[in-house]
Amino acid sequence: MKAWQCSVCKYIHQGSRPPGKCPVCRVDARRFIEIDEASIPENKLKRNPAKKIETQVKPQAPPPAKTTFEKIQSLLIKHHAHPVSVHTPNGILPAIVILWILAWIFDSDFLAKIAGVNMIFVVISLPFVIFTGILEWKNKYNGAMTLVFKLKILAASLTTASCIINLIWYLLDPNILSSPKAWVFILMTLFMLTAVGVSGHIGGKLVFKD
Repeated sequence: MKAWQCSVCKYIHQGSRPPGKCPVCRVDARRFIEIDEASIPENKLKRNPAKKIETQVKPQAPPPAKTTFEKIQSLLIKHHAHPVSVHTPNGILPAIVILWILAWIFDSDFLAKIAGVNMIFVVISLPFVIFTGILEWKNKYNGAMTLVFKLKILAASLTTASCIINLIWYLLDPNILSSPKAWVFILMTLFMLTAVGVSGHIGGKLVFKD
């Protein structure tokens, strides 16, 4: 049986021909390359089918020396800066939404302030999260623009926009949760949570390949 590897996300498929589309990143069959099945350890294939398989290549001339910025980029990718940093907004935003809702229900200025402070921290972290996400997309996934990546980019953009709008709105009107427009504010926080959930779900599928 032949083995095929996706050139974008490194998913490995066994069969007489590559799949019509990669089940992970959704690129078409043309992006699969045939690899030597004998070089795939059986236990590695079962436990981690997405592990990159090193194939034998002809010796090439050494690449040009990297600039300092390129070295920093390589380190960020090597040490999984995006999957690590994205846990900040993904982990804090659900707590923020709960705090906003509780502050609305109990008319608590204290809970609203806690949510506002945490939102500031999330917004501050977003530029680094976005930068490392773009870096990983371009280098690890070759900037592929399949439906999976389009959805992830859209969800991440909506998350960023809703976070900024949510924070600015609260800073301009700290009493928004006590006003008649409070329900609109709460709906926006729920929209924000949905967007970050979609983005995180797609990111998890790309990382774990299942």
